[in-house]
Amino acid sequence: MTRVLVVDDEPQIVRALVINLKARRYEVDAASDGAGALELAAARHPDVVVLDLGLPDMDGIEVIKGLRGWTRVPILVLSARHTSDEKVEALDAGADDYVTKPFGMDELLARLRAAVRRAEPAAGAGGDEVIVETEGFTVDLAAKKAVRAGHDVRLTPTEWHLLEVLVRNGGKLVSQKQLLQEVWGPSYGTETNYLRVYMAQLRRKLEADPSHPRHFITEPGMGYRFER
Repeated sequence: MTRVLVVDDEPQIVRALVINLKARRYEVDAASDGAGALELAAARHPDVVVLDLGLPDMDGIEVIKGLRGWTRVPILVLSARHTSDEKVEALDAGADDYVTKPFGMDELLARLRAAVRRAEPAAGAGGDEVIVETEGFTVDLAAKKAVRAGHDVRLTPTEWHLLEVLVRNGGKLVSQKQLLQEVWGPSYGTETNYLRVYMAQLRRKLEADPSHPRHFITEPGMGYRFER
């Protein structure tokens, strides 16, 4: 059973989320501040975190950074902050998706399901090993990991999913719309700032010179291409 950690200091939102999630057979833990969220995450190991940014004791961005120090759990931000810069800051810190308040419960639950799916191992992956090597790093599609300089590279579920789509289409241009819909879901297609943030993250983690990438190539206005 999927365990969800809800982090929000508005009791009515927590209550609505707990009721709706439990009705769909999720296990739910709830915290009203950042410190409690980090403690619960360490103790209960949730499968996904729904996180408000406006917490009483610390900014939600700090909670994201705290979680990303030790876990790749999907993080779905739920916040009244709605400017592009604020969304990019949360995604850049390690969030996997961003929903603005007020929100529709059906949309939130759909995005939560998508975040959980991205974090799950691909069906049958264990029996079909595919290893892609470049001069600087190796991608093991079966084990769902990347290795650089002999060390595993810490990737969030969304970063991994984006990497996987590009690697599986090696040498081919993958359009912005296709990437958004394959990684974030069919309701996406125009949120190109998501791609900009995540491509920058992949380059920072895998490219020898992120400012002059040779493996993750941008085709301006069109999409991206992975080259060995």
